[in-house]
Amino acid sequence: MKLPGDRGSAGRAGSGADAAATAALPEDDAGDSLTEDTDQDDALAEELAEIDAVLARSSRLLAGEKFAPRAADSPDVDTAGHGATAREALPNSLGPLIRDLDWDEDQRLADWLAVVDRLRGENMPAVLAATIAWVAWQDIEPLHQHWLGPLLVAALLRERGKVASHLFCLHAGLRIVPRDRRKSPLRTTRLLAALDAFAEAAAAGLKEHDRLVMGKGQMERRLRKRRKNSSLSALIELVLARPVVSAGLIAAELKISQRAALDLVAELGIREVTGRGRYRAWAVV
Repeated sequence: MKLPGDRGSAGRAGSGADAAATAALPEDDAGDSLTEDTDQDDALAEELAEIDAVLARSSRLLAGEKFAPRAADSPDVDTAGHGATAREALPNSLGPLIRDLDWDEDQRLADWLAVVDRLRGENMPAVLAATIAWVAWQDIEPLHQHWLGPLLVAALLRERGKVASHLFCLHAGLRIVPRDRRKSPLRTTRLLAALDAFAEAAAAGLKEHDRLVMGKGQMERRLRKRRKNSSLSALIELVLARPVVSAGLIAAELKISQRAALDLVAELGIREVTGRGRYRAWAVV
């Protein structure tokens, strides 16, 4: 009959046997294992060194340094620089796999600016001029940064006085208009689609404005019977000015602690837009 303590004794005996067997292994086997571990560490160190070299070369290339072209069969990295600009270095060092060598950004941008200058000299409504400028941006494609086009067109609207204090959000309207109309081969269809995008963006902006005004009214009701130097009014302005706010942002802007920021958020009744995890944020919804 085995006692309950015999199992622990057997386990300790087994452990002792394993230790004895390990100690009895030949020294050659232990040396081989150590050699394999060393080889793996060396291989990992070589790979990390190659990654560091690539990162260093990329940093120097972005800083404007020019590298001599490398031979296709040579793995070595040429670190000789000649202080050229990044624009001159990119085609030679990165090749056509990264950039289109026939894409003359300077000339394309000059062509688009010529269209804008011509529109400035003509007497036409601001929205129509901005629409023509947007269609010209799509046709010419001066830069690969496609998101920049609507911002420049919105800047033209503000320059013409159509909007006073903000950039018109053309992206909101472009998402609503079908792509086949925006990319139609007919220029007239593209112009009409752009005009519809301006109209949809304006409607979306008015809806957003109404939503914020309603939210501001609901939050300002909580300011009744509050002292004039309360931080709630400043929090309302901050919430309306930012898409989302966090406790850290509120604390930094209002010069209060994060604990006080959380108390103000709870008192104001702002809806939380994130889960109750490590990062929490609130917004006017």
